[in-house]
Amino acid sequence: MLDSDGLDLLFRNGRSHNVWQDKPVDPALLRQAWDLTVLAPTSANCEPMRVTFVTTDDARERLKPCLAPGNVEKTMTAPVTAIIAHDMEFYEKLPHLFPHTDARSWFAGKEEAIKTTAFRNGTLQAGYFILALRALGLDSGAMSGFDNARVDAEFFANTPYKSNFLLNIGYGDGSKLFERQPRLSFDEGAEII
Repeated sequence: MLDSDGLDLLFRNGRSHNVWQDKPVDPALLRQAWDLTVLAPTSANCEPMRVTFVTTDDARERLKPCLAPGNVEKTMTAPVTAIIAHDMEFYEKLPHLFPHTDARSWFAGKEEAIKTTAFRNGTLQAGYFILALRALGLDSGAMSGFDNARVDAEFFANTPYKSNFLLNIGYGDGSKLFERQPRLSFDEGAEII
């Protein structure tokens, strides 16, 4: 079980950042976050999340026109922006990832099963990824204010990848955080039956 410091790092003090310190992110940390993320469960070990790390000025300029106006500054100043996507042909890797049965046949040619499974499990992996980044001392800020179709055309043309959301990554400026917004209590959002 994690001690209180670990729970603070991952949850109690973990925040979404919009303002970044001028400090680069070591690519080795991004690789470590990936390696931790893929250890967490997905249905049939399908692992549909795909990530494109935008780190260069040229790549940022390609991303910029895809952003909603309110997301431009925080994205252009982030050391890294991860385009979190899911692979609509994830099932092609199932013979390797889930070798004890023919799980590929559960999805091949079944558009609704592919779409639902890719989105659900890719999003689940993205949540793990945010926690992995926090565990490694990095901050992040997730965003949905962008043009998915434009991002897909710019970054994923001729691939089976579909963007889900953007995740700015770096070392956040804690002095610029918004006040933490209210959260639902257990009784407002959960029940035990």
